[in-house]
Amino acid sequence: MATTQTLSVLIIDHDDIQADALTDFLTDEGYYTQRLGRGDQVVEEIRKGRVQIAILDVSPPATEALALLERIRRADSDLVVIATTSSPAVEVSVKSMKLGAFDYLQKPIKLDGLKEVMNSAIREKGLLVDFETRLNQIVGQRMRERRSAEALTLKQVANRTGLSVSLISQIELGKSAASMSTLHKLATALQVKMSYFFDTV
Repeated sequence: MATTQTLSVLIIDHDDIQADALTDFLTDEGYYTQRLGRGDQVVEEIRKGRVQIAILDVSPPATEALALLERIRRADSDLVVIATTSSPAVEVSVKSMKLGAFDYLQKPIKLDGLKEVMNSAIREKGLLVDFETRLNQIVGQRMRERRSAEALTLKQVANRTGLSVSLISQIELGKSAASMSTLHKLATALQVKMSYFFDTV
């Protein structure tokens, strides 16, 4: 039977009281939580591909937090980011949403409201998946990134591996599991070690 993935939530907030409350609540709800404050550490952690949801404080002055949100988006365009603020502002709200924030919540955060927002994000993003499905998604994402970096088309990869364009496309989309033999062919074609596909799992 497949094992359901425990979703990982990253809390980025300098308000210790609020961050502690969120950590306690989310842990009780069954999430794996961690807290980070520095921008470089946040981006580095997100690039590992282990975080599904980030709760980011964009309270005034919001310039630094919005710049971090932009860096987060470059690192992971699909990550669910929930922006929070102690002083709501239309300009910050609009900017946050343009940068892909899923929602914009006022502090002190109502935990029932946060739970509803997170459940909505989970449904829309299809985050509650079994480990095998998540693994297929990670392998597909890494493969697509490498192929793009090498400026290769699906057809070119197909020619190098003897695999069909359709199969390669399905693997990239995370809809098909690649056998070890197939992964070896793909790794050779993309000039990487096979471990490249799994080093963030």
